[in-house]
Amino acid sequence: MSLKPSSFKADLFKVLSNPVRIQILDALRTGERSVNDLAEWLEIEPSSISQQLAVLRSRNLVSSRKQGNFVFYSIRDPAIFKILDAALEVFNNHLVDVRDALEKLA
Repeated sequence: MSLKPSSFKADLFKVLSNPVRIQILDALRTGERSVNDLAEWLEIEPSSISQQLAVLRSRNLVSSRKQGNFVFYSIRDPAIFKILDAALEVFNNHLVDVRDALEKLA
């Protein structure tokens, strides 16, 4: 089975379509974190964090390591931040366009 770039991209964007997953990835920018740390940081139940981390891990976006009773997660490929940053730039550009349109109406 050959993996096509377009199929990979579509699958990646499906994974990134969940706001909690994006928050988790952004929270991991500064380094590895445990589920409880992520839950506290994002103010989301640990069970929800674990569920979303499982999806991210299944798509090889995060890796995990166990230390005692804790599992720590980190970003597998920092290039994911380029995608997230580009999405933020598109969002900000959209806001500028909306602001300009609203100013014309005033």
